[in-house]
Amino acid sequence: MKNKSYLHLLFCLPLLLMMVALLPACKKDAASGPAPVISSIKSYVASPNDTVLHSAVANGQWVVITGQNLQNATQINFDGVPASFNTALFAPNSAVVQIPAIQFSQIDTAKLYTVEYATAGGSTTFSFKLGPAAPTIVAISNVFAAPGDSVYLYGANLVLVQSFTYGGTKINSFKSNLSGTSLGFLMPPATPTDQISLITKSGAVNLKIVATPTISRVSNENANQGDSVYVYGTYLKNIEALTFAGTTVTSFNVAADGSSLGFVLPKLTQSGPVSVTTKFGTATTVYKVNDVQTGRISDWEWDGNFNWQWWGGASVYSGNPSAGWPPYNPDFPGNLTQFMTLKNNILSAGEGNTYSNYAIRMNGAQWVPTANLSDPVDNWAFKFEVSIPQATNGVTVDIIGGNDSPLARWEPWQKSATTTAPYSTKKWVTVTIPLSAFRSKDATLGEGKGVSIAKIADLTGPSGNTACTVYLHNYGTGATATGFYGAFDNFRVVKIK
Repeated sequence: MKNKSYLHLLFCLPLLLMMVALLPACKKDAASGPAPVISSIKSYVASPNDTVLHSAVANGQWVVITGQNLQNATQINFDGVPASFNTALFAPNSAVVQIPAIQFSQIDTAKLYTVEYATAGGSTTFSFKLGPAAPTIVAISNVFAAPGDSVYLYGANLVLVQSFTYGGTKINSFKSNLSGTSLGFLMPPATPTDQISLITKSGAVNLKIVATPTISRVSNENANQGDSVYVYGTYLKNIEALTFAGTTVTSFNVAADGSSLGFVLPKLTQSGPVSVTTKFGTATTVYKVNDVQTGRISDWEWDGNFNWQWWGGASVYSGNPSAGWPPYNPDFPGNLTQFMTLKNNILSAGEGNTYSNYAIRMNGAQWVPTANLSDPVDNWAFKFEVSIPQATNGVTVDIIGGNDSPLARWEPWQKSATTTAPYSTKKWVTVTIPLSAFRSKDATLGEGKGVSIAKIADLTGPSGNTACTVYLHNYGTGATATGFYGAFDNFRVVKIK
C-alpha cells in the first residue's frame, strides 16, 4: 500500500504543477478586463451623417467604432493593416480612429473586409466591407502587341481581381502594381472580340478595345531648336499628323509598341499644345508647350518671375556663355536662360530640410486661379524642368507650398518598394507631378505618404496663392548612396485635364 500511495502521488504531481502554473495567468487575464465587443462602425461626421456604415472606400477618413470595452486598445487593424490611434479619443463604448492608407495589392486577402480590435483583455474581429473604389480603365499599353508580349491596362483600383477577359479570351495570369494603377499580363494568342471585362471585389468595368491615341507626357516641354524631343502615351502608331506648339513636325520615329515617338525639334514661333492624329483619332494636350509663363511660380528671369527668397542653399546660374551675372555654368547644357542649382554631398539618415544648404525657397505666387479651386485635384499638376548630369540615388526632392502644407516627393531612383537605381538625365527633362501626389504625413510611412489632398485649397489655401519650397531630404535609415547635383527651372502649376 505504501508503494502504491507514492505511485499515485507521482502521477498526480504534473497535474498539480500545471494547476499552480495556471493560477497567476488566470488572475492576470481577469485583471486585464473583459474582451472588446464591436457593434457597429459609424461615420465621424456631424449629424445627420453620423450613420452606421456597412461599407467604405479606403480614403483616410475618420470613423467611430462603437461597442463595449474599447477604451484600452493595443492594436486596431483595418483589412489587416495597422491603424495609428490616440487613446484620448476613446471611451468604453466608442473609439475614434482614422482608417490607414491601404495598398490593396499587398494585403493579406484572408483579412479583407475585417476590423481586428485588440485590448489587454482579448480581441475581436468585426466584418466591415472596406475596400477600394470600383475599377476604371483609361488606357491599354499596346493593342498591337504580338501574342506573348507584355501588355498593361492603366487606370485605378485594378486590384483584388476575380475575373479578367481580354478580347473575349480569359486571362488567368496577371499582376497589379503597388498602387493599383496598372494591370500587367501577356497578350493571348486569340482575341475574338473587341471587349475587355474586369471584375474585382469592388466592382466591374467593361471597355471596348480601341486605338485612339493618348499623350501622357513630353520629355522636354521647353526644348531648344535641334533638341531631341519625345512624346509618350498610348496608340502612337499609324500617325497622320503631328504638331508641337502649333508647328507641324513631318519627320519622326515611332516606337514599335506605339508607346512613344521622337523627333528633332524644329524652330518654334509660338506656344501651343501637342497634337497627334492617327487613323483612329486625335490626342491633344490641355496644356501648352514652349510656354513658361502660364502658371509660373519661378523662372529665375529678371524680366520674368524671379521670386527667390535669396536664402536656403540654392545657387543661381545662367546657361548663356555671354552672361555676366549670374555666372555661366557649363554643367547643364541645353538651357540658355537662368536656373537654380542644388548641390550636396552624401546625406546622412534623416538629413535635409527647408532651410540651410538644401532648399530653393520661393515667395508666394498664384498656383491655381481662384476660379479653378473647385476643379478636381487630378486636373492640375506641378511642373518643372530639371537637369541631373551626375547619377543620384537615395536623395528625395520634396515639394511643399506653405510651411505646413501637404508634401510631394520626387524619387525617380525608386524603382519599386524595395529596389532603387541611379538616376540621371541627358540635358533637361520635364517633370510632371499631379497635385493629387501632394499628401499628408503617414504615421508609419512618413512625410508625403499619407492621404492625398481632397481639394486644391488644401494645398494652396483659399486664395490659390501660396509660397513654394523645393528641398532635399534623406528618408532612409542610413546614408544615401550618392549626393545630389542638379539644376531646376520653370516651376509652374498648369491644367493637365
